[in-house]
Amino acid sequence: MDWFKLSLQLNNFPVNRARKMLDEIDNIPESQYQKYIETKKKEIVDYHLNNNNFYKSFIANKSVTKWEDIPIMHKIDLQQPLEDRLSEKFDLKNSYVGKTSGSSGHPFTFAKDKLCHAMTWEGFNDHYNWHGIDLNKSLQARFYGIPLDFYGNLQERIKDQISLRRRFSIFDLSEAKLQGFLDRFKKSKFDYLNGYTSAILLFSKFLKKEEIVLKEICPSLKLCIVTSERLFEKDKKIIEEAIGVPVVNEYGASEVGLIAFENPEGEWCLNRNDLFIEIVDENNKTLPPGEEGRIVITSLYNKAHPIIRYAIGDIGIMSKKSTPKKPILASLIGRTSDVAKLADGKVVPGLTFYYVTKTIIDDTGSTKEFIVTQTQIDSFDIEYVRDTDFNAEETTRIAEAVEKYVGKNLKVNFKRKQSLTRSKSGKLKQFTSLID
Repeated sequence: MDWFKLSLQLNNFPVNRARKMLDEIDNIPESQYQKYIETKKKEIVDYHLNNNNFYKSFIANKSVTKWEDIPIMHKIDLQQPLEDRLSEKFDLKNSYVGKTSGSSGHPFTFAKDKLCHAMTWEGFNDHYNWHGIDLNKSLQARFYGIPLDFYGNLQERIKDQISLRRRFSIFDLSEAKLQGFLDRFKKSKFDYLNGYTSAILLFSKFLKKEEIVLKEICPSLKLCIVTSERLFEKDKKIIEEAIGVPVVNEYGASEVGLIAFENPEGEWCLNRNDLFIEIVDENNKTLPPGEEGRIVITSLYNKAHPIIRYAIGDIGIMSKKSTPKKPILASLIGRTSDVAKLADGKVVPGLTFYYVTKTIIDDTGSTKEFIVTQTQIDSFDIEYVRDTDFNAEETTRIAEAVEKYVGKNLKVNFKRKQSLTRSKSGKLKQFTSLID
């Protein structure tokens, strides 16, 4: 039984229709692919101009005579109530609704229509199949965090069971916990690992220290997929030696789905089925392959909510080998994350603060930006941009979230700012540790 697919169908996601559409797209000849892209770009812009008041207001009176005239959409533009951004005939009940991680410091709530979301997940399955992984049948060792509130935790646990995922919580990566991870691999027939780069790297370093190759104690392993953070070549080598299987680089974002995935030939193939991906310069002009610029994404099928010329917050370079039907990402700059080290020996990946950001996020968009800095072994600064200070109730709630997800007896200092310091690329790094 394909439980993963069945669960989507039971929730009214048109998986079979999405599958048929992706197959039709895949069969478009290379010679006609550019025409397909141009047609879908025009269709999605016209749809939102005719059916979405938020997007009509966003375009306003700007003169749009060609694609590059369309203004770039930034995350801060989407920090307003979701109901105000939905297209006609869509609401919170007939759409897929999610929240971004806030890893860039700009959290917001988004929506996808159900066909778009079904296409996203079928697209993931297509790319995983390149490496012999079937989302409906392959058992995943999932190196992620998990909500710790009762209902959020229960919901994720149910999803994990249906989706053949077994959770390895990355909130504590001390050696005792890593030994527990190893013991689980000895007892289970996992097909692949999937998770944050920093968490899997720490586990791999633990394995090397213990002089263990994971595949030797878990022979069923075929693949390791790392995501959410940049993978350096030296770290990839460490992981492959320790795990004993190929390491594949995944690049995605919750609001758009899969952006790029490494094929068996080592090429980082961009998702060209339901996304249009550009590299643009400081003037928002599309750059040719080989030149470095901001990554801008258009979701070609999301009718519930406009994601059109959307700046994801990363810098990249398109390969000169790219074609319309096979765009290739030559390099991705950024998306690195530190780890927090605590006095009791606990090691916590920076992306753990994603679960703290869930506490900071509200759908009104009142908190525009934030960053977290570990200044001492027991102290963290949260700098944020909004019109008013956090009140006592809010600071207590955030401090409790830090205690729940990061550790106890920690000092949290709040600093409201007019603006936050950025890197030269303009990227805002959500978490930084100043501890050696």
